[in-house]
Amino acid sequence: MTEQREICIVDDDADVRESLEMLLRRSGYRVKVFGSAHAFLEAGPGPDCSCVLADVRMPEMDGLALQREINRRWPALPVVIMTGHGDIQMAVQAMRAGAVDFLEKPFEKQALIEAIARAQRPSRAEALSRQPSQSVTDLTDREREVFELLVEGHQNKMIAHRMGISVRTVEVHRARVMAKLRVHNLPELVKLALGRDTK
Repeated sequence: MTEQREICIVDDDADVRESLEMLLRRSGYRVKVFGSAHAFLEAGPGPDCSCVLADVRMPEMDGLALQREINRRWPALPVVIMTGHGDIQMAVQAMRAGAVDFLEKPFEKQALIEAIARAQRPSRAEALSRQPSQSVTDLTDREREVFELLVEGHQNKMIAHRMGISVRTVEVHRARVMAKLRVHNLPELVKLALGRDTK
């Protein structure tokens, strides 16, 4: 990879910052790291920053508040949200507010690189969000219910409790929903749903 533009990492965990910085530098990216949202906002992204990788849970100002401020100050700057499993609902909120993607921790290197690539090619992400959703009509009532709860940010265990079924059954429905809607992960499913909602 040559001539990659800069990635800005915003995370209050020093170990996470160091790990991500090392991984991205080895992948050919230039990187700037910030220990807080305030530090990033004070310094600014710089002219070469092509993507902000921000954690959801940070003290003082969380990733959602940071994203809102980035949208206000630098509306063309794409944001990828990093989230723990308990923060999926917050990640969905972030995508509704315009985040390009979200990554569930722990994530693989390939998932990170692909998310950054999507952020740097917004036209591709927009095209995905506008994908025809005619396949939604192919979902069974149960699958449609799982689909709606997933894109609201509920985890499998919560969906199982709410629907009165086992977690394993939810996982089966989720896999069928993904296959029928031709998406590979939860962020793509959320994008498809948001694209449908805005039509």
